[in-house]
Amino acid sequence: MTRPPLHTRRPFLAGLLRQLPLLVVLLAVGVGLLMVTFEHWRRGLVVVGLALVGAGLLRLLLPLRRLGFLAVRSRPVDVVLLVGVGVTLTAFALSIPGA
Repeated sequence: MTRPPLHTRRPFLAGLLRQLPLLVVLLAVGVGLLMVTFEHWRRGLVVVGLALVGAGLLRLLLPLRRLGFLAVRSRPVDVVLLVGVGVTLTAFALSIPGA
């Protein structure tokens, strides 16, 4: 006898697991913003930029059913925007002279 799928047995858990990629990205962005708060602005912005690049890679590699709210627009648009903003933010943070 086969078990019913997870989304029918435990819909809350299935929904939570579906949002896991977004949760990972938000935690990384939160860590970066916390670093900015404690005056490590350059490292913090690099962490935020790399989190956005990671979100773009997750959007590119994971199937739609595993992405949850990380999928907003079409795949090419999401990937280009996330990776583009992430690379730009990281490049700006690393190019600004200072301590």
